[in-house]
Amino acid sequence: MDRAAVASARRTPSVPECNISTSTLAFDHHFTTTATGLLLLAEIVCGMLVWILVGGTEYFLLSALCWVMFVAVVCWVLTVCLFIVYLTGVHNRIPQIPWTTLSLCVNCSAAALYLVTAVVDALSVNQAIRGRHNYNCWAASAFFAFLTTLCYAGSSYLSYRAWKTTEEEH
Repeated sequence: MDRAAVASARRTPSVPECNISTSTLAFDHHFTTTATGLLLLAEIVCGMLVWILVGGTEYFLLSALCWVMFVAVVCWVLTVCLFIVYLTGVHNRIPQIPWTTLSLCVNCSAAALYLVTAVVDALSVNQAIRGRHNYNCWAASAFFAFLTTLCYAGSSYLSYRAWKTTEEEH
């Protein structure tokens, strides 16, 4: 063995060989054209409008609107995460997680929470002076909260159908 090989062997720590494969996440462009993908996009856009419209006002003066902000932001973050999971195909790479059951739970919970939130948001509009900034934003956010509720209800239905199909296969 020559000196360069011996020196190289001394510098290299003895680490067991591992089969490490690197892969890039592929985007499923077809997903955004499905009913599930479109509803997730609608939930993201409408949910974002709810918390932006409320967040741009003095909502912190009303505890009811603090609830609206809490639900809107939490549901929005969960929906964005779920969208990324489905868009990147992570749900196919991690089959140990029951994705259909998870989606069903997230969508049904979000639909129920958003229904309460939309009603609270609509009732809070009366606390503002008609025609003023807070009034207009809260009224618009109530509209988008009801629209987001409908989107989550639609996603709940699709998730239930997918879950039922998965359960029948097992």
